[in-house]
Amino acid sequence: MIKTDIICVGKIKEKYLEDAIKEYMKRLGAYTNTEIIEVKDEKTPDNASEKEIKKILETEGARIRKYMDDKAHIFAMAIEGKQLTSEAFAKRIDDIGMTSSKIQFIIGGSLGIDESIKKDADELLSFSKMTFPHQLMRVVLLEQIYRAHKIIKDEPYHK
Repeated sequence: MIKTDIICVGKIKEKYLEDAIKEYMKRLGAYTNTEIIEVKDEKTPDNASEKEIKKILETEGARIRKYMDDKAHIFAMAIEGKQLTSEAFAKRIDDIGMTSSKIQFIIGGSLGIDESIKKDADELLSFSKMTFPHQLMRVVLLEQIYRAHKIIKDEPYHK
């Protein structure tokens, strides 16, 4: 069974998001050993300068890097990343599972992900050109990972 880590910046504060995350984590248990790793986010001052933003991203990036496994296949979630259909995403996960025992997904904070993390990722992945709250992205990612495993196993769910 492949291991799936989701490394993300910040904590979930909304109960409805926590409930959705718990539900998808429970569902995923049949397909993959999934772990959510939260790293502390940095406070962003109002009207933060480019220098302050860069420093925040670097600090959060250093926290993320502590959990990155060089043996894992790493996807960084980024708006400029490649967009895939659910079927193509399932195929990617299935293909990766043939050569790697671990997949890691990285979700940045409200400012995104440090450029050095993006460069070290194996792939940049985007679910849309739109911007989503990073807490909501966790739910969307978990759902798509679950959908992918249902597609791989040719089980009903995906339409």
